[in-house]
Amino acid sequence: MIDQGEVVAVSRAKGHRFSKPNQLSIRLMAGLGVEGDAHAGATVKHRSRVMRDPTAPNLRQVHLMQAELHEALRAAGFPVEAGQLGENVTTRGLDLLALPAGARLRLGGKAVIEVTGLRNPCIQLDRFQPGLMAATLGRDAAGGLVRKAGVMAVVVAGGDVHPGDVIEVQLPAGPFRALGVV
Repeated sequence: MIDQGEVVAVSRAKGHRFSKPNQLSIRLMAGLGVEGDAHAGATVKHRSRVMRDPTAPNLRQVHLMQAELHEALRAAGFPVEAGQLGENVTTRGLDLLALPAGARLRLGGKAVIEVTGLRNPCIQLDRFQPGLMAATLGRDAAGGLVRKAGVMAVVVAGGDVHPGDVIEVQLPAGPFRALGVV
């Protein structure tokens, strides 16, 4: 696994919208998420999760997605760009889906996030472009479901993140723990 990547784009949206406009930079806030983003907070902000338990911890403070997924989707006929699928940080050169739970990513000089799990593709993808949800799902060699719609993380140390920033990976101690849906 490559232990370094690059930030391609950063995005945020104040309201609960599917797509997030690209920004020149975003500020990550420890324990909260992306400043000015609808999903920032110590407790859940995803609307369906708030209805279940508004006091649950927010394990989805930052959404990361690989630019390589966007390229594959475009090749399959889905015109998508950074931020349009709801991600805050678009990356390149790092296999996000292969990271273990608890992996820490340093974004630029100060910001550190901890990967909590996979984003589960949902019907909003099909509302954005019909057929997109199925295009973000696949099967592994054993027939298991592969979710390709990125990973979620919490902010451990705050800081500003810009396109072009280097992403450094720090793997957790102990045995590998595969990412589950959060």
